[in-house]
Amino acid sequence: MNKKHLLHSLIAGIIGLTLSFTASADLASVKSKGILKVAVYNDFAPFSNGRTAPQGIDVDIAEALAKKLGVKLSLLPFDAGENLNDDLRNMVWKGHYLGYGPADVMLHVPIDPLLTNANKQVTFFAPYYRESVLLAIDTKRVPDFSNLKDLVGKKLCAAKGEAGANVFFVTDNGSLTKYVRIMNTAQECADLMIKGEVDVIAARRAELEASLSKLSSAQLVPVESPILPPKGWIVGMAIKADRPDLGEALAVALDQLRRSGELDDIFKKHSVKFVSP
Repeated sequence: MNKKHLLHSLIAGIIGLTLSFTASADLASVKSKGILKVAVYNDFAPFSNGRTAPQGIDVDIAEALAKKLGVKLSLLPFDAGENLNDDLRNMVWKGHYLGYGPADVMLHVPIDPLLTNANKQVTFFAPYYRESVLLAIDTKRVPDFSNLKDLVGKKLCAAKGEAGANVFFVTDNGSLTKYVRIMNTAQECADLMIKGEVDVIAARRAELEASLSKLSSAQLVPVESPILPPKGWIVGMAIKADRPDLGEALAVALDQLRRSGELDDIFKKHSVKFVSP
């Protein structure tokens, strides 16, 4: 081996050792500081909601993960950006230009090949829930339902900017559009249904289960639409790609929560059925 090749080999070895040390030191750093910084979305009931004292499924999962790692939780609630790439940049691998973030880990990230390919700086891992869009139908007001076309003339509701609203808008060349009432959140739609002012809501399963748990006449039914993934979508966690030891520790902690039943209990606490990814 000549001197040039030897030098390259030595440099490669040093880089490899440095990366390995950095990865293991990163988990040690979290434990030595005694804090796990977890990013959760603002205004995202029932997973994380409440500006001053966030509550929800993701908040409880974050607390349980920190406990498993033997550290305290530091929540980093944040407003959703223009797209998920922005959220991942701000909260996972770089931080916001105003100095907020990044966190050690971000929760409720879709585990999606397109998203993965677009964000090489990020590791997506530990799926913990399968979300989907459903219809909530007040059976007192809509006793018979077979497909979306049956909803012509009914009082429909969805949250602005959400997939549920788009389901109504694209159905049958827009025939349902004039019957749709758009609110800020699915919770507001649920409040209207409880008052008898709305017949059908399209929203995420978890939102509907949590907000309509006490309305016995509300029936949740699957909805088929060309704009929806047929099996819903899986959500999990995201960390910066150069933090594998931390990711492994969090994955092990989540698996322990799942096996012990604690994860299921967290969902039940918020009136949501745990749907395995």
